[in-house]
Amino acid sequence: MKKSKRLEGMKSAIFAEIDKIKEEVAARGITIIDLGIGSPDMPPMPHIFHALQEAAENLNNYGYPTSKGTRELRETISWWYGERFGVQLDPETEVLVLMGSQDGLGHLPLCLLDPGDIALVPDPGYPVYSAGVTLAGGQVYHMPLKKENQFLPDFDAIPEDIARNANMMILNYPNNPVAAVADSAFFERAVEFALRYDIVVCHDIAYSELAFDGYRPPSILESKDAIKVGVEFHSVSKTYNMAGCRLGFVVGNSEIIEALARVKSNIDYGVFLPIQMAGIAALRGPQDITQRNAAAYKARRDILIDGLAKTGWVMDKPQATMFVWAPLPKGYTSSQKFTEDVLRETGVAMVPGIAFGSQGEGYVRIALVQDEGVIQETVRRIGDKFRF
Repeated sequence: MKKSKRLEGMKSAIFAEIDKIKEEVAARGITIIDLGIGSPDMPPMPHIFHALQEAAENLNNYGYPTSKGTRELRETISWWYGERFGVQLDPETEVLVLMGSQDGLGHLPLCLLDPGDIALVPDPGYPVYSAGVTLAGGQVYHMPLKKENQFLPDFDAIPEDIARNANMMILNYPNNPVAAVADSAFFERAVEFALRYDIVVCHDIAYSELAFDGYRPPSILESKDAIKVGVEFHSVSKTYNMAGCRLGFVVGNSEIIEALARVKSNIDYGVFLPIQMAGIAALRGPQDITQRNAAAYKARRDILIDGLAKTGWVMDKPQATMFVWAPLPKGYTSSQKFTEDVLRETGVAMVPGIAFGSQGEGYVRIALVQDEGVIQETVRRIGDKFRF
């Protein structure tokens, strides 16, 4: 069977190897503590799944929905953005419902890139960023995210010819995997850069409601003229513990929204109506769940980082997301080798930084997706087997 060359740009060997080691460790009778995938372990609020149940019992909700999302949900998203960020959106032309934000992030390059066109993509970065560009036949130009620059891309370091020929740029703050944050001044620089070179900015803000220590993430659309060049992706997955529902949205520039809507109208029929209704309940309902979620992840963060510091493994405390981006302890140079050693010795699974791009080497990503007791057990297991 002949396979597309595009598949060569979407390798999963590292994750397959981790899964294989998990099976080996479990076969030895060791319970796996999986701190790999960033899937929320807490349930949605009762009013959310009650809305889903009620809508699922309505037999009128089983037909094809509109691919752009119901008017009620788009109006709700527009209202939520106004309440949260002070950004006013037209629900008819500046909001599009998605099957999770990854749906839109993966398909948007099809709207903006012809074969060979350049996309500026963060490295390390969430894998779908590069995968979407590859599927569209585009060319990825990696923007290194380095600690000495607070894990922000250095726009001045992008060669002039690359900037002039780039069609799109992907940003993500609060960031996955590096758990870095950005302020309004950074977004203003990003918009100015995009305007200067006529680049579409795609900002992934999925973790905006998981922030700690007084930090409140801004939207890029708060920046002057951002809507002229940008769109922003969000979802209910992390904010409301609804990851499996696959409901997200993109907002911003109407031309970009229309282009993505056109692609999606040829690919799918939209999100199941009961899930859209659950999304409305989440966005319109009590928002104290977001504070509870953030408090839970902050407590887990502190238990993990303070506990591991006693083993000699020292890392910074992030101000947002459900992740810790941990530098390798002294004596290790390979993130994959380190994660494999820890998994085999302790049963604790993490993701090597190299899985997110070449700049991820030297780090591992730890997902705070287990309760406090399990995080404490993680610290105990690592402390029993390692001293760094």
